[in-house]
Amino acid sequence: MQPIGRHYVVVRPLFSEDSFAEQHERINRNRKTLRHHLKDYFTCDTNRAKNAALSFLPIIGWMKNYNVKEWLLGDIVSGISTGLVAVLQGLAFSLLASLPPGYGLYTAFFPAIVYFFLGTSRHLSVGAFPILSLMVGAVVTRLVPDEGPSANITGFEGLSLEQQRVLVASSVTFLMGAFQLIMGLLQVGFIVLYLSDTLVSGFTTAAAVHILVSQLRFVLGLDFPGINGPLAIVYTLVEVFSRITNTNVADLVTSIVIMALVLIVKEINDRFKSKLPVPIPIEVIMTVIACGVSYAFNFEERFDVVVVGEMVNGYESPIAPNLEVIEQSAVEAFPMAIVGFAVAFSVAKVYSVKHDYTIDGNQELIAFGISNMFGASFRSFAASTALSRTAIQESSGGKTQIAGVLSAMMVLIVIVAVGFLLEPLPRSVLGALVIVNLKGMLMQFRELPFLWKNDRPDFVTWVVTFLASLFLGLDLGLAVGLGAELFTVVCRTQFPRCSVLANITGTDIYRDRKDYISISEPDGVKIFKIPSPIFFANIDFFKDKLVQAVGFSPLRVLKKRNKALRKIRKMLRNGELEVSDVRQPSITTSDSEDDSNMESLDQPTDFSGLPIQVNWNTELPANISVPPVNMHSLVLDFSAVSFLDISALKGLKMMLKEFIRIEVDVYIVSCDVYIMEKLNQCTFFDDEIKTSIFYPTLHDAMLHILEKHPDHGELEKDISINYGVIQRDSVTA
Repeated sequence: MQPIGRHYVVVRPLFSEDSFAEQHERINRNRKTLRHHLKDYFTCDTNRAKNAALSFLPIIGWMKNYNVKEWLLGDIVSGISTGLVAVLQGLAFSLLASLPPGYGLYTAFFPAIVYFFLGTSRHLSVGAFPILSLMVGAVVTRLVPDEGPSANITGFEGLSLEQQRVLVASSVTFLMGAFQLIMGLLQVGFIVLYLSDTLVSGFTTAAAVHILVSQLRFVLGLDFPGINGPLAIVYTLVEVFSRITNTNVADLVTSIVIMALVLIVKEINDRFKSKLPVPIPIEVIMTVIACGVSYAFNFEERFDVVVVGEMVNGYESPIAPNLEVIEQSAVEAFPMAIVGFAVAFSVAKVYSVKHDYTIDGNQELIAFGISNMFGASFRSFAASTALSRTAIQESSGGKTQIAGVLSAMMVLIVIVAVGFLLEPLPRSVLGALVIVNLKGMLMQFRELPFLWKNDRPDFVTWVVTFLASLFLGLDLGLAVGLGAELFTVVCRTQFPRCSVLANITGTDIYRDRKDYISISEPDGVKIFKIPSPIFFANIDFFKDKLVQAVGFSPLRVLKKRNKALRKIRKMLRNGELEVSDVRQPSITTSDSEDDSNMESLDQPTDFSGLPIQVNWNTELPANISVPPVNMHSLVLDFSAVSFLDISALKGLKMMLKEFIRIEVDVYIVSCDVYIMEKLNQCTFFDDEIKTSIFYPTLHDAMLHILEKHPDHGELEKDISINYGVIQRDSVTA
C-alpha cells in the first residue's frame, strides 16, 4: 500500500476465497475442547492458589499499596461524612422495609464490614438501598400484615409482631445473599449484562414512584396498614385520598419545610461542588434540628406526631433464618438478588472507570452474597448501595474502603451510645428525607423524549418496564421488563433492515442505493446486504426480503420453466411444433414428464433430448408464458452475519440452489472465516454450490462479475479508470 496525499494505491490480485487460500496459508490452531477447559479450571498449582486468594480477598491487593500520607485524611473525612448520612438513610429506609427504624442501622454496619474485606470497589458505600428495602417490605407485609393474622409459620410462635417482621426480613435477606453467593461461585456475573440501562431506568423510576406513594402516609401523618401485591400503588392512593381529611398538620408542615430546605441546599452542593471541600450535610443538620424541636415542644403528645420511639440498644444475639419463610419468599428473593447486584455493579463501574482500577463482577456477587448472609444473621435487611451515599463517599475524598469501615464505625457509635438521642425524631422527617433522595430517580422521566426520537424499541422497553413495575409490583415488573427487552432484541434480529447496495461512483465503496445520488449499478447485478445473524427465526424473513429485492421468486420461475419445457416436449412429440433445424433425430420422453407429476418441478432444468435451444427471455411458442429474469448475478453481502445455525443453513442452501437453477450466478462476499468452516463441516457444498462463489470483499466479486459480463455494466468505465484489471486478475485501487 502506497499513500499519496489523501489517496492510497493498492495493487494486488483479484481474489476469490479459493485463490486467497491458495496464496495465503492459514495457521491451524488447536482449539481447546470442553474437557480441556474443565481440566484447566480444576487444576491447582501455587500461582493459581495465590491468585485465587488475592481474588477472594481484594483487600490484600490494595492495602499493601495504601498511601497513608495522601489517602488517610481523605478517608477519615469521607468516612465521617458518609457515616452520618448512612445513619439517617438506615433509619429512613427501615420504614420502607416495614421494620422499626433501629434495624436499618444494622444494615449500615454488618454488610459494610464484610464488604471491606471481600469487595473489589474502593468507593461503594454499602448499606440500605430504597428499592431493595421496598421489596423486603412487600414480603414482610405479605407474611406479617398490619391487620389480620400472620402467615401460618411455626417460627412465629411466641414472637411479637415486630419480632416476626424482623425474622421475615432477615430470612429473605439471607436467601437473597445465598442466591448472590451461588451466582458468584458459578461465575455468572455476566447476568447483569441482560439488564440494560433502559430497563434499569424504567424499573428504578417505577420503584421511586412506589417509594414516594408509600411515604405519603408518614408525611401526612395518616394511619393505615401497608399494602402489597399487584395494584398496591392504586389501593394505597385510594387509602390516602379517602383519609386526606385526617392529615396531621404538624407532620405535613414539618415535612414540607424539611424537603424545601434539603432540596435548596442539595442544589447549592451541586452547583458549588468544585468550591466546597465537603458537601454540606444538610440531612444531618435538619435531623438534629428536628430532634431538638420535637423534644423541646413535645410533638408526640401535643400534636400526636408519630416519632421513631425506642431505639435498639446495642446488638442482639444472632438468629438463624426460618426455613418456612425462605420457602414462601424464594420468588421475591431472586429478583432482589439481581436488582441489588445490578445497581451496585453499575455504580461501582462508574467510579472504577473514573479512578482507573478494575472490578470483578463475580467477586462482587460473592462479596454481596456473604455480606447479606452475615448481616441477616444479625437482623439486618437487604443491603446494596445508594448512589447518593456513594457519591458523598467519593466526593468528600474517599480513596478506599477504609472510608466505608469508618462510616460503619459512626453507625456503631449511634447503635451503642447515642441512639437514644434520635428517639424524639418524627417519622415524617424520615419520610421527607426519603422523598428528597428520590429526585435523581424521578428525573429519569426526562429520558423518554430522547428515546422516542432515537430508539423506539428502547422506548417501548422503558415504558413496559415502568408500567409493569408500577402496577404489578417490582418483582413481577422486573420479569415483564426483562421479557420485553428480550422481545425487542429478537425483533431487531428477526426483522433486520436489509438493503440493496450500489457502488459509489469512482470508489470501491458500496452503500444503500436509496441513500446516495452519485451511484453506479451494473445491469443484471443485485447486491443484497443482510445486517444481522441468520438463524431459524429470520431465515424466512430473509428469503422474502431477497425476493422483494430481485423482483421475482426464483422457485416460481424454476417451476414455470420446467412446466414450459414439459409442454414444449409434449408439443414436439405430438407434432404440434415444427423445428427447422433438427440436430437430434428423435426426442426421448418418459412417464415422469407427464403434466400430472409436479414433484420434479423444483429440480434443475433438463434440456436433454431437446432439438432446440430455449431462450427464456424471448417470446415462446404457443403462448407459453414464463416470468422474465432480468439479472445474471446476485451478490450476498455477509459482512454483518455473525453466525448461522443449522436451520438457516438448510434454508440458505435451498435458496441459493433456486437461483443457480434459473441461471443466476450467486456470490457470497465478506463471509466470516468461522462461518466458512461451519459450512464445510455441515456439507453445505455440492455439485451446484461450490466454494468458488465466495469472495473476500464485495469489490473483488464485482470486478469478477464485470469481467465475466463485460456488456452489462455501467460501472465498467469507472472501474477501468480507477480500479482497472491489470494483466488479468490483478486490481489497482
